[in-house]
Amino acid sequence: MQVWTIYLSGEIHTDWREQVIAGCEAANLPVEFTGPVTNHAFSDDCGVAILGAEDKPFWKDHKGAKLNAIRTRTLIENADIVIVRFGSEYKQWNAAFDAGYAAALQTPLIVMHASEHTHPLKEVDAAALAVAETAEEIVAVLRYVTTADLKPVSS
Repeated sequence: MQVWTIYLSGEIHTDWREQVIAGCEAANLPVEFTGPVTNHAFSDDCGVAILGAEDKPFWKDHKGAKLNAIRTRTLIENADIVIVRFGSEYKQWNAAFDAGYAAALQTPLIVMHASEHTHPLKEVDAAALAVAETAEEIVAVLRYVTTADLKPVSS
């Protein structure tokens, strides 16, 4: 049986990743997970911590973004499925970029967000093969696509 590599992108302020991983483990799905650096301080400061200080915030961010892109691009390119979660507290421009990158690579994309974000994310949703609102729905999608087991989400 194929082990599917799932890249988990998006907001880092809730435990949605842990919910998806735990649900997949409980369902014994043939999946493994990758994702970006989710330690916000590490992600923001990696460029200057490794390659030296910068006087201007633009260059600090530029260095960090490039180092983070090494990981992000590589893992998205190697993923079988990319899941992108858009939260409500912050604008996740990086998540939108990851969704666009996956779409450009024609990597299957699943998007997760609350219903109030349907309109602002309509272009991202149009590129996705599934749009979910909960971790339980994500697990049900992954169960179906990886094992062909249809077990609907309880209402």
